[in-house]
Amino acid sequence: MADPQPLPSRRVFAGLIAAGAGMAALSACTPETAAPSPAAANAASGAATPSAAPSSAPTTDPATVAPGTAAPSPSATPSSAAPSSAVASQHSLTDPASPWVIVNKHRPLSPQDFVPADLVQPNIRLAVSGEASLLNSTTAAAAAKMFGAAATEGIIMALASGYRSYSTQVATYGGYVASTGQAAADRASARPGHSEHQTGWSFDIADGSGACSFQPCFAEQPAAVWAKANAHKLGFVVRYPWMFHDITGYFYESWHLRYIGVEAASDMVARGIVTLEEYFGLEAAPDYL
Repeated sequence: MADPQPLPSRRVFAGLIAAGAGMAALSACTPETAAPSPAAANAASGAATPSAAPSSAPTTDPATVAPGTAAPSPSATPSSAAPSSAVASQHSLTDPASPWVIVNKHRPLSPQDFVPADLVQPNIRLAVSGEASLLNSTTAAAAAKMFGAAATEGIIMALASGYRSYSTQVATYGGYVASTGQAAADRASARPGHSEHQTGWSFDIADGSGACSFQPCFAEQPAAVWAKANAHKLGFVVRYPWMFHDITGYFYESWHLRYIGVEAASDMVARGIVTLEEYFGLEAAPDYL
């Protein structure tokens, strides 16, 4: 999702993929001489191979839910698996202050101008300032642990974009519409009130080297590789995984992490589920209603 001042490379590859040139764009950022197949790319990213059709899960939106209690989604493995007892607590899927709130193109925040009550600046390496350097207190504490754990393995991360207010998103999205039109803007930036960044539960990371920020090739950088393999241990998931844009509404963003808690994040990995929509039994949200 774009920073307050749109970065030229941010989600530009979404348009390329939509135009049929996505694999070429992605392969240009990888060391392989040939573009990987979707199956190989999914294996490299840790994502399950996507199904041909969006999730057939019920569209009912309960205030709280125990993961996996709805009809299993196509990517859940095995499909007959019972919900994990590791996830004992239940949280709201609609309350913006809940770590399980689901924000996508079908599910705007309510209220749309929500502001987290506990925004703080995390004690981590920052590549931004102002509101973009803030997270809610729970996410900030978890991020500090994650950055610290990565550092013990020689992986340096930086916060590239954190909280984004409703008014900032209005300006950001409006800028895209003015310059590229609404259809292109909807591929590059969330509409106001539909951005996870507004909740304080998500943020974008950069590699310590500064290489490939907000570009497809970021997936090959040490910070992204480490986060993909380890972020769930600290409560984070890669919110927009490879080749699941027909469910999440967004193309692969290896830099965008979302906090849902250690139990839920680990449960997703253990069960082979890679999108929050499928995990919580919600309908796919590829486009705005």
